[in-house]
Amino acid sequence: MSAVVAVSGGGSRTVSQTVRVPIARTTEPADLAAALEACARGDRDAFEAVYDGLSPAVFGTAVGVLRDRDHAAEVTQEVMVEVWQQAARFDASRGSARTWVVTLAHRRAVDRVRSEQSRRVRDQHDVDRSTAAAERDVVSEHVETLFEQAAVRDCLGTLTDTQRDAVVRAYYGGRTYREVAEDVGAALPTVKSRIRDGLIRLRDCLGVTA
Repeated sequence: MSAVVAVSGGGSRTVSQTVRVPIARTTEPADLAAALEACARGDRDAFEAVYDGLSPAVFGTAVGVLRDRDHAAEVTQEVMVEVWQQAARFDASRGSARTWVVTLAHRRAVDRVRSEQSRRVRDQHDVDRSTAAAERDVVSEHVETLFEQAAVRDCLGTLTDTQRDAVVRAYYGGRTYREVAEDVGAALPTVKSRIRDGLIRLRDCLGVTA
């Protein structure tokens, strides 16, 4: 089986990633240590042995911390990329290859948990702020509407009875000029005049500038 994480040679190493759950392979610890040392020298074949030998342990560690196989698979890929890039930091005198890689996996998995928690907290704060702002807007609009309605009612009281009746029928009842004329039994020009004059008086009363 070929390793999922591919590397390229040259002065700078690059790594391409494809998320996949690793399958365990049997590799001797001494061989893994030697393979890591070869990776530090840019040996791509050695990295395949490292991946097959250690990625299952990385995945198991990530699952234990994250409790999510998809996140664990992503962390496994990230860790194996780090192993390739940082292979020169492995020191066999301080522990086994497995211990070193599992430590990297645990640290990165914990970082992922903290990152996800921070993201959820930020998202919740955004939702709370948006909800609070929306509630304030609704209350503000409702109060403004009540004030406007009260002002209009007061100003309607300044109109003559015929003006008020015509305006209310037209603008609150949704009637056309002709329908209002028919309702009140008046000529169409008369109704238009009443509505026009009534609206002018309302405008002045409400302090609306043209």
